[in-house]
Amino acid sequence: MKRPPPGLAQRLRTAATSELMSLVNEHLRELTLKEVRQLLLNPYTTAEVLEELAVGRHLLAVYEIRRAVARHHRTPEPVAIRLISGLYWRDLMEVSLDVKIRPTVRRMADKYLVQRLGRLTIGEKVTLARRAGPAVLSQLTQDKNARVIEALLQSSRLTEEVLVRFAGQCDSPRLLELLARPPSWGLRHEIRFALARNKASPFRVILDILPRLAAKELETVASDEAHSSVVRHRAEDLLASRRHRFSSAFDPMADLE
Repeated sequence: MKRPPPGLAQRLRTAATSELMSLVNEHLRELTLKEVRQLLLNPYTTAEVLEELAVGRHLLAVYEIRRAVARHHRTPEPVAIRLISGLYWRDLMEVSLDVKIRPTVRRMADKYLVQRLGRLTIGEKVTLARRAGPAVLSQLTQDKNARVIEALLQSSRLTEEVLVRFAGQCDSPRLLELLARPPSWGLRHEIRFALARNKASPFRVILDILPRLAAKELETVASDEAHSSVVRHRAEDLLASRRHRFSSAFDPMADLE
């Protein structure tokens, strides 16, 4: 491969759009990582220039170039999607989080990340749990490792919707207790109700939640035969106590009986 002419990198960094396309067409076979980096910094780089760049097989053989082109916000969608399929998980996460990148490309990055979760180490999943977006976090709720769940519960990108589903479907008492532990998300009402309805939740968690539920929610727990008799009876006792207080509030003679 011929070496690029002196000064080509600087020209690619500063050229206007028309000249930039001419330079890429003329020197495509000579470009190296150095020249490509400068080209990608040029504010006049267009989708057409990037599409032409992606034709150079010798360029795409270099991982750093594939990653940089895939992450450029003007890279045509089909090209970006093709390139991100070969990125490492950490770079996929960066693509997913970059709001300058097209939404379709970001969603594909999430899809590829989810597909690779089974091959990641616990430490890698912990990193993802702390930083990834809601689509990946939703899948990570299915992980059985406490370190992953602890990291996930601290994520600023976690949504209540994801955790309500987790609280209702998880079958690990230990992980459900992590969710319920303050100052975690377990203080949110919808999550508390989901924890109370989940028969896998530890007794102490459910019994602590029951007094904070509304009457209709207590009725739901009390009538759920999947729950133990201890939980159902406690829900019934709380309902009976509330009904008594309610009736007493409207009966001035109740306290005299």
